Amino acid sequence: MSEPSRFDRGHTDDLMSFLTASPSPYHAVANAAERLEKAGFRQVSETDAWDGTSGGKYVLRGGAIVAWFVPEGAAPHTPFRIVGAHTDSPNLRVKPLPDTGAHGWRQVAVEIYGGPLLNSWLDRDLGLAGRLTLRDGSTRLVDIARPLLRVPQLAIHLDRAVNSEGLKLDKQRHLQPIWGLGDDVRDGDLIAFLEEESGLSAGEVTGWDLMVHSVEPPAYLGRNEELLAGPRMDNLLSVHAGTAALAAAAATEDLPYVPVLAAFDHEENGSQSDTGADGPLLGSVLERSVFARGGSYEDRARAFAGTVCLSSDTGHAVHPNYAERHDPTHHPRVNGGPILKVNVNNRYATDGTGRAVFAAACEKADVPFQSFVSNNSMPCGTTIGPITAARHGIRTVDIGVAILSMHSARELCGADDPHLLANALVAFLAG
Repeated sequence: MSEPSRFDRGHTDDLMSFLTASPSPYHAVANAAERLEKAGFRQVSETDAWDGTSGGKYVLRGGAIVAWFVPEGAAPHTPFRIVGAHTDSPNLRVKPLPDTGAHGWRQVAVEIYGGPLLNSWLDRDLGLAGRLTLRDGSTRLVDIARPLLRVPQLAIHLDRAVNSEGLKLDKQRHLQPIWGLGDDVRDGDLIAFLEEESGLSAGEVTGWDLMVHSVEPPAYLGRNEELLAGPRMDNLLSVHAGTAALAAAAATEDLPYVPVLAAFDHEENGSQSDTGADGPLLGSVLERSVFARGGSYEDRARAFAGTVCLSSDTGHAVHPNYAERHDPTHHPRVNGGPILKVNVNNRYATDGTGRAVFAAACEKADVPFQSFVSNNSMPCGTTIGPITAARHGIRTVDIGVAILSMHSARELCGADDPHLLANALVAFLAG
């Protein structure tokens, strides 16, 4: 029998609440901002002139947030310590003309976002969440957090070979969820329903960014509840840990760096957007922070040269049923501490100097860490790490938490690893 956890589960309990309250990137950044507000941070607008005062500040743009804390007396050339993460997860997203159906079923037209494990969305109670844009240009968050939709799988009687030949799903034909009955499918029904649910007037919504999500709440799992099952841990686990770490670092005296949280949208489809890591948001915020403190381009260059970013994203724990898919000498285990990701072809940004920075932070926090590399015969995924390093000339290190079922509608991690990651991030941000 495995031993009960020796770690405080308060952080993981809070992560579960964060996951439940964050069914979309827009909800995730709103919840992160709310936590930072309680820690004394204040929102600044990108259209306003910024001042050079000390303290915590943050910028919201769509599904992205960049937050930073300027210590008292920080020089314009003070380097940054950045925790990078992403707010989006693979899922099913609502199309511009969502109302569809056939044979007496009312359905919602969806498009595949990112690279989800499609079978994990079958026969699951689904809600609907995202952002509504109103006629006056303002936005409203919406979350239908009850069973509303379902993607029903074909019965085995009509697909006798499914267990022997594997499930084959056509992304266009087989993944449109049902949400009611009727032959009178009318354009505008779904949005009218959401207007009513949100207390809005008919016709007030003129734009939307909507996605489905599992309404099953996160839960501890296992004999000793040593595991955590839940949605969107790739990568809200890192967003939550980074938010908690930034708030803790801001309460630390004599900070030698300007600690930063940068949580981007659209990582799952390439990061190329105004809210993605390949966009200008992070660089703009960092530069404006330097200039607001009276800095010059020379100060900006000096600050960037001394900056380090930890790109925190989930990685693969060794799978007991598919161990041959992993590198034979690198088998990260859950509850073994965060992982350091390495790929010599720059799919991850880690090098030896970056490893030393992360090792020092883990040692300071008394947190164990593990190394991850992909099996040479398997293609390697990537993160915002190489993008951040190349776009901004910032030393970047790829890390994260090892999980199973990555890109499933419901993923699995060790219940202690989120807290271990957060502790390491605090030590890194606080220097």
